[in-house]
Amino acid sequence: MEELMKDLAELEALEPQVKRQRNKNIFSVEIRKLQSEISKLQETENTQTSAAIPTAPSTKRYQIKLNNYAWDQSQKFVKFYVTLQKVQSLLPENVTCQFTTKSLELQVKDLENKDYSFTVNNLLMPINPSESNWKIKSDMILINAAKVEQKTWDFVTETEKRASESKKLPSVDPNDKADPSEGLMSLMKNMYDQGDDEMKRTIAKAWHESRTKGPSY
Repeated sequence: MEELMKDLAELEALEPQVKRQRNKNIFSVEIRKLQSEISKLQETENTQTSAAIPTAPSTKRYQIKLNNYAWDQSQKFVKFYVTLQKVQSLLPENVTCQFTTKSLELQVKDLENKDYSFTVNNLLMPINPSESNWKIKSDMILINAAKVEQKTWDFVTETEKRASESKKLPSVDPNDKADPSEGLMSLMKNMYDQGDDEMKRTIAKAWHESRTKGPSY
């Protein structure tokens, strides 16, 4: 590279002294050849330099769903306590929580190369997203879901409430002299009235099949 540049400099210095056109053309061709060779060598050196620069290895973060939590309530808030070691070491923007009137979703980004999420859907009662908040504590995140109505929550979600109520449904007494099918129908009706949409569809399908299916022999 250095020698080629010296040759080019010498030819460029001599070119103005050449008088005859033929010799000028020869000088011009040689100058362009040298310029082309130098340009190619420079491109090769740049490519080799770029390839030699080490690139930082890409790291894939693990995704972890959090399921365990404790909860409490005050007159204005339902409080969720989510334990997460060293969460206080993160920047505040790495911890966010999204609220809707019936759900909340906590996101924790890049905690020791892991991402965490915590979600509660189908809350027992509506909450006010604009007045809800979260706070980073030592090894824990406190989520304050603002109540719309200042009522006491017996459960966190509607699903938990239905599950608890289903355990209290009356059972069929085997010693009852009444028609057992009537007791079973009463139990099914109670489950239908208190069940969600999926439960109602399942029970309705069972009733329909029991009425349309003929006896087997």
